[in-house]
Amino acid sequence: MRIVFMGTPDYSVKTLESLINSPHKVIGVFAQPDKPVGRKQILTAPPVKVCAENNGIPVFQPKTLKDGEALKILRELNPDVIVVVAYGKILPKDILELPKYGCINGHASLLPKYRGASPIQWCIVCGEKKTGVTIMQMDEGMDTGDIIDVAETDVGEYETAEELFDRLSVISADAMVKTLDKIQLSTAIRTKQDDSLATFAPIIKKEMAHLDFSKDAYTLSNEIRGYYSWPCSFFVLDGKRVKVISARPMDKTVNDYGFVIDNNGKIVISCGNNTALELLKVQPEGSKAMEVSVMLNGRKIELNTKVE
Repeated sequence: MRIVFMGTPDYSVKTLESLINSPHKVIGVFAQPDKPVGRKQILTAPPVKVCAENNGIPVFQPKTLKDGEALKILRELNPDVIVVVAYGKILPKDILELPKYGCINGHASLLPKYRGASPIQWCIVCGEKKTGVTIMQMDEGMDTGDIIDVAETDVGEYETAEELFDRLSVISADAMVKTLDKIQLSTAIRTKQDDSLATFAPIIKKEMAHLDFSKDAYTLSNEIRGYYSWPCSFFVLDGKRVKVISARPMDKTVNDYGFVIDNNGKIVISCGNNTALELLKVQPEGSKAMEVSVMLNGRKIELNTKVE
């Protein structure tokens, strides 16, 4: 099949590479425009663009899909199917209906759960034990199209969103190629989603990562894993932010929450519902990430210190 691929971040690259190495032919790639990155705001190409150019595939980076220019380009390319993985733009109806086989999306959740922009992070934040990838036929809704294929995987007890991103990108790439083969052979079965079971995964914002120690430690542990490596969970100590890279929850009888209750070579903070959180690796403001024992070598944190 002649494929136009739409994607932008690292997560999308695995699928693009698998399509390039498959019997199908990638005839064009759409990605988000280059963006300024870092303190020096250096204009940087998205990973999908870099991959496509390295393989000699034409790249298109329209600011919008709504002015008719993208549709004109797609008509000239004349794809059999458009494959979409983390592109970052909503496809209008005229584009959805253009290819012979429509538009196929690889979404990083077990739909209809976690529709939306941040399914991998929210899956962990919400404490899910299982997740996966859904390959679906796109329609005009937000991740509401018919399901064609599903690939499930367990979520590791200590797995972070960053680690799950890497695993699901590989699972998604494999599932997408298999699904396209089924579509070409007319053996693909489409199943409507049960909208009554739908949940949503909205865009992650930095303020969401501020730890609230009135919650139980197990919930906070999920947040720490889900928000790593961006925006990264944090609390405030002596007026400065301390990012939490990793931590371990435990049951503990406590009188109040948000206080240091153990500082003997480690830091344990009291949490809600008679639980506590042992910090394992942190990044104090203005410093590099470090083990808690290293941080304590450089500064003393008194028992009953309040953190916020």
